[in-house]
Amino acid sequence: MTLMKRYDLNPAPGMTPVIGLLHATIDYNYRRLLRLVQGTEDLIDYKGTDADLNSIAQLLRHMAVVDMHWAYRLQSREVPGEVLQKFGPMYDEEGKLPAVKDVPLQILLAEYDDVQRQLKQVCARLVDSDLEKTVPFENGNTASIRWAIWHIADHSRHHYANIAHLKKVHASHSIHHNGRREAK
Repeated sequence: MTLMKRYDLNPAPGMTPVIGLLHATIDYNYRRLLRLVQGTEDLIDYKGTDADLNSIAQLLRHMAVVDMHWAYRLQSREVPGEVLQKFGPMYDEEGKLPAVKDVPLQILLAEYDDVQRQLKQVCARLVDSDLEKTVPFENGNTASIRWAIWHIADHSRHHYANIAHLKKVHASHSIHHNGRREAK
């Protein structure tokens, strides 16, 4: 008999109902991402067969940087210079994800864990009546707190798909040699 799973979103204790539900989507996506990248240490810098895709390392760093920016935006605060220096920019001078090379998966995940904890703390201080308030966004725009928290989860889901695709490309371009798989 197969044990069936029950899927649900689990708001963190102490969060108001809607904030908690929105944050639960971030948490769910993050936990899902952690399962996806388990065992990818050897693929961390792989950029596809033509080296034209973003690596897992680039995507993880980018996701951490963007979420960190949102943790400050949700408080209507500027990101401190020392934090910007530690994480680097969201994009390089060409508008692409900055290069990340030779950074172990464990380091990238530890950084992202810290950002996730900070984001959870920020959300825990919000209440449902804050949802319609606006916070600064890019290029002088604003976003409601409701949209911002949803967007964090949506952005994560988008890059989850990028990583899943990258893993699939790697697997499809492996060859069988003496009973084991080796990358080309």
